[in-house]
Order: sequence, then structure tokens, then C-alpha cells
Amino acid sequence: MTAASATDAGSPSAALANPHDDDPRRYEHLTKIRLEDPQAVARAAASRRRHPGAVLGKQNFIVAADHPARGALSAQGQPEAMADRRELLDRLQTALANPAVDGVLASPDIMDDLLLLGALEGKLVFGSMNRGGLAGFVNELDDRFTGHTAEALAALGADGGKMLTRIALGDPATASILENTAKAVDSLAAHGLIAMVEPFLSSWVDGKVKNDLSTEAVVKSVAIASGLGSTSAYTWMKLPVVQDMERVMAATTMPTVLLGGDPAGHQDEVFASWGRALALPGVQGLTVGRTLLYPADGDVAGAVAAAASLLRAEEITPAAAAKPMEASK
Repeated sequence: MTAASATDAGSPSAALANPHDDDPRRYEHLTKIRLEDPQAVARAAASRRRHPGAVLGKQNFIVAADHPARGALSAQGQPEAMADRRELLDRLQTALANPAVDGVLASPDIMDDLLLLGALEGKLVFGSMNRGGLAGFVNELDDRFTGHTAEALAALGADGGKMLTRIALGDPATASILENTAKAVDSLAAHGLIAMVEPFLSSWVDGKVKNDLSTEAVVKSVAIASGLGSTSAYTWMKLPVVQDMERVMAATTMPTVLLGGDPAGHQDEVFASWGRALALPGVQGLTVGRTLLYPADGDVAGAVAAAASLLRAEEITPAAAAKPMEASK
């Protein structure tokens, strides 16, 4: 099967024609392509229409799908919610079919599936770079770069790479994660690609890694992560929504996307907190996964549409962006 026929057979419109299709063979053609024509992935990437790029004032909406690669399969209190790849692909295609969704953040396996399905036309594409810090692993904080490389992302025509950077002052593995994050930032910058850094101050609590979501901790994590690498020209921050986001956003001039995580609160409350944070200067949009792909009511399309309604869509012209600077002269 050729890349073109693979795209036709598994197009988003075809997959979504029957959103409740539970045919266990509905993605069998992906297995056939991987078996008989693995170069189809590269061809699909090469022929893909790119996103026009981020601009100030027009916030971007990116769906995250890199959790399974580090063994994090839970969502909405269900420990294996993301275990069924077919269902995950169904949900991703539903989300990506909304024109307000600008792109995806995914591990290589999911990225390749989406490329073969033709689901990434005109989308921003971010690869997940370090997935070695497996959830529950005794060395979880030793988060090795086992996913996309900068070279691979450049070859795929991607827009950037994301790295989880957990900073645990009591764990010696932090030194290597900081060093490897810095190297990844430089490698991405050398290819002109965005480095999406997701920092946390973390610690071991009762045998589990816990992220400190206090305002002070997030501000400090931003300060540390911002200085990684020999250039910050291509660096974005990916940050949680916490109390006093005004202080968090005052800590950086870097474009920032908000992460959704797997919140325990009611969806309306979560969306309200996102809406308040999205109104702050420097916030470039949302990068959300489980909250939207596995909503409590099961309505993926509805959750995605509700989140999209929070985004700011007006483009700020260079002249308008320069006004505050001119006023300060």
C-alpha cells in the first residue's frame, strides 16, 4: 500500500464518519503499511502541508498524546484509560478534526500513526523527546532522552520538540536531566526548531515523584529552565496553571503554553482557570491531552470545542506590538 492510499483509507473524515465504530480491524491498514512499506511514514511527512507558524496574539491549541510512552496510561481515575491504541487514535482524530486545534504533541509511535492517517495536514507538530522517566520507575527522575531527536524532527518537518524537565534538588539524577535538556535545546536551535521545555520542581514523597505546584516553585522552575542551553532564541515554556499565574508569567519573556495535566476538579472549574491564564501576556495557547481526550462525560468533540472557545484569536500586528516600547521612550 502506498502512502497516498494509506492516507485515503485512513483519513480523518473516513475515521470520523462513524465515531462509535468499534471494529477491531479499523486500523489494521497501519500494521500492513508498517510491515510492507515502512518508508511510507517518511513520504507522508515529506508531503504533509505545514502549519503557517505561530504569531503573537493568535493563540495555539495543541493536543498532547505522549503519555503512554512513559507508561502513564491513567485518565479520569481509570488506570488503563489510554491503553487501547485504537481508541486513542479515534479520540485524537476527533480532536484534530476541529479546525481550532492547531497541532499535536506526540511520541514517535503515535506521530507515525497520525502521519499515515493524514491527520496532521496543516498542523503544528511537536515531538516528545525524553520518555525514559517511566511512571513509577525507581529511577523515574533519571529521564533519559529515548524519543524524538532534533535530527529526526527536522527530517519529519516538525515544528519542535518537547522535553519534561523535573528538577529534584534531593536527587542526583537532576544534574544529568539539566545537562541533557540543555543539549536538546541547543540541538533543536541548530535546526531552527522550537524547544518546548516543561519544568517542575519535584521531590520523592512516599515512594512517588510529586511536582510542587505552588506559585513559588513554578516561578523558580521557570528561572532554572529558561537558562538551559547556549541560546533561548527558540525556547518556549510549557507550564501548569497554578495560583497567581500573573507572577508566573512575569518570570519569563518566552512564549508559554499551558498544560492541562489530569486535573481532579470539575471540568467547568478547570476551563475557567485556563481562561483566566490565557488572558495573560506571553501565554501562546494550550497544550492539553488527557483532560480533553478522556473527558468525564466522554464527549471529546464537546470538550475540545469548549477549550477552543477560550483561545484568543486576534492577530497582533508588529505596529501594535511595538506600541508599549514606543510609549516608554
